[in-house]
Amino acid sequence: MSEIKHNTSGTEAGAGFVLHKTVVLVGMMGAGKTAVGRALAARLGVPFLDSDAEIESAANMTIPEIFERDGEPFFRGKESQVIGRLLDEEKGILSTGGGAFLSERNRTMISERGVSVWLRADLEVLWNRVKHKDTRPLLRTEDPYATLRNLYEQRVPIYAQADLIAESDGETSIDNMVNRVLDALATRPDVLEQK
Repeated sequence: MSEIKHNTSGTEAGAGFVLHKTVVLVGMMGAGKTAVGRALAARLGVPFLDSDAEIESAANMTIPEIFERDGEPFFRGKESQVIGRLLDEEKGILSTGGGAFLSERNRTMISERGVSVWLRADLEVLWNRVKHKDTRPLLRTEDPYATLRNLYEQRVPIYAQADLIAESDGETSIDNMVNRVLDALATRPDVLEQK
């Protein structure tokens, strides 16, 4: 069983909403999936889940350590298993790693059992958020900006297949990003219903 984190902020958390399916936040590293996900879960009064944190907890290793020891294909297999399990558990907000949505299997699983929301940010916004962090195994290269740019160019067409999109411009507060995601979800009453 996963360690599901219940976020509630006072008695008004979740007031006025019923979540019918898990909302899966997808996008590049640095798009804000974890920060926006936690705030969205708190606003709705539902659990916040993080697939990377679940993998690290199960393996008792960090993602970079898993990449180094077992390689990316092994990690991606475990990631799919964890996402499937989390989609089947309690409905909530699920933040995924940047590469999770690249798998057709994961995209299908997410659309069938939840809804994907792409936090779309441009390359410069992403770079400004990740350039001072050493927690991104894919950016441990001689030219991390070029690596990020290549990943961005490869992944954007795949992220564009997400069910919904919320713009992350780098100047919007987390609270307003939550509003943007809620606005996108308002088009899907099968996922999030207002009471």
